[in-house]
Amino acid sequence: MVKRTKSPDMPGFIKPQLATLRSKAPSGDQWLHEIKFDGYRVQLHINEGKAKAFTRNGLDWTKRFSVIAGAFDIPGQAIIDGEVVVVHEGRTNFSELQAELARGDQDRLLYYAFDLLWLDGKDLRKRPQIERKAMLRGLFDDHELEPPVLYSEHLEGDGDELFKHASKLNYEGIISKKADAPYRSDRNEEWLKIKAVQRGKFPVVGFIKDPTGVAALYLGKQEGKELVYMGKVGTGWSRTISSQIRKQLDTVISPKSKLTKPVKKPKAVWVEPKFFADVEYRDITSEGLLRASSFKGLSRK
Repeated sequence: MVKRTKSPDMPGFIKPQLATLRSKAPSGDQWLHEIKFDGYRVQLHINEGKAKAFTRNGLDWTKRFSVIAGAFDIPGQAIIDGEVVVVHEGRTNFSELQAELARGDQDRLLYYAFDLLWLDGKDLRKRPQIERKAMLRGLFDDHELEPPVLYSEHLEGDGDELFKHASKLNYEGIISKKADAPYRSDRNEEWLKIKAVQRGKFPVVGFIKDPTGVAALYLGKQEGKELVYMGKVGTGWSRTISSQIRKQLDTVISPKSKLTKPVKKPKAVWVEPKFFADVEYRDITSEGLLRASSFKGLSRK
């Protein structure tokens, strides 16, 4: 059992610690590795039965997350760092979360708690990461906390194994944290984020002009006999490459869209789907569109 004493001197919103992007997961016993959730970072403040929820920028979103805040039915005080998510088809999905919040619904919202910053008058930020997580685990166990609040599990040691597993399941990636590090309110290398990136080739169905090349490419996907819209990509090329893309696409301009179900794009120049864009992307949204896409190359059919 964790010993607790009352204290009125609970701090206000604490600026969150942020992770630095890295291409490879670290290894060694000094690291903890967690699944990277695709949701909203939320800091919960529980004070003698009253709970508040703050966004990563300190906005009070208690009303939007009132069900989650109320689920931390514990005495005393606590400040907990975590992520609000919606799980869709076995993994967290940011688009589904946005849709849920737009409707004002909370039925599908879950909160993964991954850090404990304050407990009953004690500032825990200078304590090691591994110790803070142990105390957070104890908080869940002592009070038998249940969904919609969940404890974020971790693995210790080599993060590459978890990263490969996360990538196969199309998770966003992992967060690696130094086990002996304190909590610091800035972006630093004691927390690292390693993102899983997906890649595919998509037929170019149109483009937006810019003065010397293209501002964006509209992409499709062949599903049986149908050519469906997959969204657009607007980053990943230099001015020279942009000009080269434009010259190639100008040779296959079409008077109308070749998509099975046309989409309204007033600035679009439609083309025959003769070229394929090689694209890296993070996810496919619930609307079937590429998310966080980046252009890597163009090839002829």
